[in-house]
Amino acid sequence: MSGTRRAFPEAFKREAVDRVRSSGLSVGAVARELGLHETVLRRWMTQFGAQATGTSRRPNTQAVAPSPSDLAAENAQLRRENDRLRMERDILKEAALIFGATSR
Repeated sequence: MSGTRRAFPEAFKREAVDRVRSSGLSVGAVARELGLHETVLRRWMTQFGAQATGTSRRPNTQAVAPSPSDLAAENAQLRRENDRLRMERDILKEAALIFGATSR
């Protein structure tokens, strides 16, 4: 193994990082295309603040948490719907009693 390190210009590094972001290919696939080691390309992505899309070994399966205001709005909507359904149920109960009493 030779002890010399290859030096890459910053423009090349940025283009490699942009290729990962725009192509949808994995970091490993782009690294192979460019003749780089995957860890080198990952280091460049960290250096330039890029997030790899579809490149992690373990995909992120966690859903984005809704904001507190979204939760409050949904809660209020569900309470209104619950109140409406209770009222409809009570009306139907009373109607069943009325119609059941008249048929006897």
